[in-house]
Amino acid sequence: MRLFVNKTRRSFEACDATLTTKGSCACHMARRSFLKGLGAAAAGFSTPGLAGAQDKVPRRIVDVHAHLTPPEYIQDLQGTGLVLPPSLKWTPANHLEDMDKAGVDLTILSVTTPGIWFGDNDRARRMARYTNDYAAKLVTGYPHRFGQFAALPLPDVEGSLREIEYGLDVLKADGVALFTSYDGKWLGDKAFDTVFAELNRRKAVVYVHPTSPACCVNTLPYIPDAMIEYGTDTTRAIVNYIFLGAARRFPDVKMIWSHAGGSMPFLIERFDQSEKLPTVRANVPDGFRAEARKFFYDTAQSSNAISMTALRQLVTSSQIVFGTDVPFRTCVEHVKALESNGVFAEAELNGVWRGNAAKLIPRLAG
Repeated sequence: MRLFVNKTRRSFEACDATLTTKGSCACHMARRSFLKGLGAAAAGFSTPGLAGAQDKVPRRIVDVHAHLTPPEYIQDLQGTGLVLPPSLKWTPANHLEDMDKAGVDLTILSVTTPGIWFGDNDRARRMARYTNDYAAKLVTGYPHRFGQFAALPLPDVEGSLREIEYGLDVLKADGVALFTSYDGKWLGDKAFDTVFAELNRRKAVVYVHPTSPACCVNTLPYIPDAMIEYGTDTTRAIVNYIFLGAARRFPDVKMIWSHAGGSMPFLIERFDQSEKLPTVRANVPDGFRAEARKFFYDTAQSSNAISMTALRQLVTSSQIVFGTDVPFRTCVEHVKALESNGVFAEAELNGVWRGNAAKLIPRLAG
C-alpha cells in the first residue's frame, strides 16, 4: 500500500506541474490535446493493486457526495484557517482505499466549503478552472472510480457560464456543483436565473452543498457551523428555489440536495401552510410537496433511521441517492447505517446504491 500511495502522489505532483493558472500545460499544448494526453499520464496511476481492489467491489455503489482538495486550493487558502483538517489530509489514494472498504464503485467528486469565491471574480475563475482540471485528471486516470461535478465561480454569472461550457463540453463532467447561498442570496434568486437557464437548456445535473450563510456565521461559537447551519441553509435554499418559482422555471434541471434535504422534511407542515401566502401562491399551484418530490436527495451524514424515515415519508426511495461526505465521514459508516436502519427494502437499497443515480447520469447505467 505504501508503494501505491507514493507512486500515486508522485504521479499527481508530476501532472500538477504541467498546469499553469490559465489551465494550459507548460509545454503549450492546446487544452483539448492536453486532456487527451492525460490518459497516457494517468496510466501511471493504474496498478495491479488498484485493479484487484476494483474487482472486489460487490455492490457497485455510486457516491454522489464526496470531496477532493487539490493542492493549489490548499496553497491559495494557506494561513486562512478555512480549509478543515479532514480536507487537508485528503489524497486520491486514501479516498480509493476508503471506497474499497465499503464496496463503493465510483465517487463523483466536488469541492466543498469554503468554496472558491471570496469576493474576487478573477481569483474565483482561476480556482474553478484549476479544481476542475485537477478533477478531470483523476477521472481520466480512474474513469471507473471517479467522476466530477464541475465547480462554478458564482455569484460571477459570466464566469459561471464559461465554466459550464468548459466543464460540461470539454471536461465532460457529470454535472455542476453549487452552494446553497452566495453573498446573501440563495438558489432560486433571480440573480442566478441566467445560469439556471443555461443549466436547464442542457438538462444538467446540479449537486448542491450547504455553506455557512452570511447571516449566521459562528452563531453558536462553541460548535461548528456545520452542525446546524448546513442543514438550515439547505432548507432555506430548497424553500427559496420552490417558493420563488425556480423549480417551475427550470423544470429540466436535475437537482440533488445534500444531507437528506437538511431540516426541510421535518418542517414540511409549515411549508404546506406557507404555500397559501399571497407572495408565493402563484409559484406553487400544485403545492410545495409536489415540487419537493421532483428533486433528488443524498444520504450524506443522514443515513440514520430518523432522517431517512422522514425523507422517505416525503419522497419515494427512487429520489434518494447515496452520499458519504468523505473525507469528513467514511463510506463504511454510511453503507452499514443504510443496511441496518430498517427503512429500505432490498430493492429500494439497490436503487439508492446506484440505480437512482444512473437515472441522473446515463453513463452509470452500464
